[in-house]
Amino acid sequence: MKVAVLDFGKTNSKLFVFGQDGRIVDERRTQPKWVRQGGFSVLDEADLHDWALGAVIDAVENHGVERVMVSGHGCTFALVDDDALTHPILDYEQEPPAEIAARIERRIPDFAETFSPRLPLGFNYGRHMLWLQEVEPDAFAAATSILGYPQYWSWRLGGLPACEVSYLGCHSHLWAPRERDFSSLVDAEGWRGRMPAFARAGAVIGERPVGGRTVAIHNGVHDSNAALHTYRRQALGPLTVVSTGTWVVVLNPDCPLEALDHERDMLVNVDIDGGPVPTIRFMGGREFSVISGGWQGAIPHGAIGQAIDAGIMALPSFAPGGPMPGHRGEIVGGAPGAEQRAAVALLYVALMVDLCLDLIHSQNTVIVDGGLNNGGLLAGLLAQLRPGQAFLQGASLEGSATGAAALAFESVGRDFAAEPPEPAHATDFNRFAAYREAWRDRIAGHDAAARAAGGAR
Repeated sequence: MKVAVLDFGKTNSKLFVFGQDGRIVDERRTQPKWVRQGGFSVLDEADLHDWALGAVIDAVENHGVERVMVSGHGCTFALVDDDALTHPILDYEQEPPAEIAARIERRIPDFAETFSPRLPLGFNYGRHMLWLQEVEPDAFAAATSILGYPQYWSWRLGGLPACEVSYLGCHSHLWAPRERDFSSLVDAEGWRGRMPAFARAGAVIGERPVGGRTVAIHNGVHDSNAALHTYRRQALGPLTVVSTGTWVVVLNPDCPLEALDHERDMLVNVDIDGGPVPTIRFMGGREFSVISGGWQGAIPHGAIGQAIDAGIMALPSFAPGGPMPGHRGEIVGGAPGAEQRAAVALLYVALMVDLCLDLIHSQNTVIVDGGLNNGGLLAGLLAQLRPGQAFLQGASLEGSATGAAALAFESVGRDFAAEPPEPAHATDFNRFAAYREAWRDRIAGHDAAARAAGGAR
């Protein structure tokens, strides 16, 4: 049996064909297009659908794929009637007008209820739902179902409308983790009746004919929670998972809930069975691209050593959100060339993850997963910084897609033999510890200045 996983990321969308041995036997990639329409930035859904359907058809014809599973990025919702979208899907990277934002804020539940911090843009998609409802009430009135992004694609490809708890619980303002139920916002706005029935991530929710074959459609899953499932199912003991892509998401189920600081983009995610997963995150993939000038490919070790020796470092933040909000990112200590910029960018990501691991009380085994760990260098840097913890890295860079595939296989009682993670080998850069201390001293000074300025206002 083979499963096609559509992994819809904000920057890149991918299709992977998985065999039951856990190996990826084929893949396709594209970049979603975001366009201006009606005063909003919205997804070019037709273009992405055409690509996705074409990739699925090819996977069925070339590999005999029998099932389609979806993994999707957070922060995104879809309004649909029985046949189509009632409004284009909003890009989460846009801010409501100030006067609307002020009205929205008064309706958002407390952190103590939802464990969703109040984030900018559409990082809480309940906030974008309130915005759209205010300015496009007819789109809401016409909608029979409110779907999370992965559930939209499962429905679009032939499944039934469904809710899924890992996506609803992803800092949306829509879920109360302790009650394992919708938040007070959902009832206050009258949305509960348009929330479909729940189905577990990976459950079969429909089928469609493709190339003379009937293909099963599985309920989708939030991508970072799929990565967490990848490793939890392997019985590796207590784990912190660092899932990297456009976002770097650090999940530590062992962190006490009272340790979460909503001002530092700390929150509760919800796993595929509804359990709370303390989380901290920042837009690390986006920040790496900004700092590095869009660097692609391997980063020479020599460039990293030179950046450390010269004391060239990037200070947060180069994207909204994260544990150091309200600071404009800058490079200090010199003007690096292209290779050194890439080195500084990776060092920045490593130092930010290191900070996040402290804030999320991580003392267990850490697994570093995803595209920013290409070549194992990010995991190696972290292992050098934190010699008291064990560090592993995914055998594949596609932990989210692998976890999604596992859910599909498991839902029909099939074994799925994903490769176990591998030990990460610590790097050995001179003066790296001192570099980290200098970086932390600088960001502590920035943080104190920002708090003082906030108090002065």
